[in-house]
Amino acid sequence: MKGILLFGHGARNPEWAQPFHRIRDAILGRDPEALVEPGFLELMRPSFDEAVDCLVRQGAGEIVVVPIFMAAGSHIKKDLPQMAANAMDRHAGLEITLAAPVGEAGPVLAAMADYAMNARTDQSPAAAAPPPD
Repeated sequence: MKGILLFGHGARNPEWAQPFHRIRDAILGRDPEALVEPGFLELMRPSFDEAVDCLVRQGAGEIVVVPIFMAAGSHIKKDLPQMAANAMDRHAGLEITLAAPVGEAGPVLAAMADYAMNARTDQSPAAAAPPPD
């Protein structure tokens, strides 16, 4: 079975992870049998390793890691391949492939361009906030 690991950097504020949970929920809404977990580089749980272990326990023999990053910086180019290699060493027979960061995917860029072209200031939470003192 194939698993999907939604990979993010992580942050101290737990609300930062909400988009990852919404993406996971959207995938499960389309395919309730999907094996999909978020996994974070630092500051949040589950960690990348914990997410891999969870997917393997659920029966994944192959995992595609989808970086929820705008572009491929050092975490994607250096850290992630090493983390994937270490996970494959820990789990005999596991195959991990790395997708391009979502911010480099054509359909995602098109959706962001559409959003930007149609954005209205009254849709922004910051626009509704009173100006700072």
